[in-house]
Amino acid sequence: MTLWERRLWFEFLSTYPVRFRRQRLIGNYIVDFYCAKAELVIELDGGGHFRYDVREQDNDRTHILEARGLHILRFANNDVDRNFEGVCAVIDTLVQQRIRSRKG
Repeated sequence: MTLWERRLWFEFLSTYPVRFRRQRLIGNYIVDFYCAKAELVIELDGGGHFRYDVREQDNDRTHILEARGLHILRFANNDVDRNFEGVCAVIDTLVQQRIRSRKG
């Protein structure tokens, strides 16, 4: 795991009330974090993900995972550095929304 993945895991997701798994294999892809109950994938992207060719690969991967009914949430590593509480709040809000919508 990268420095940013470790921070998100150890300071938030590992103790989050809804279970997340890290480095989870889904189809042919290993995702950074996965919450089955919310059908949510969280990806943390470093600078390389902003190159055109890598962005295209990420878009293809996103479409394939979305076709499985998953929602993909992406953050830049800088977001984790500069706005950790905001990143956690977005994750929490989305998890709760998705769980409620699956029940309804």
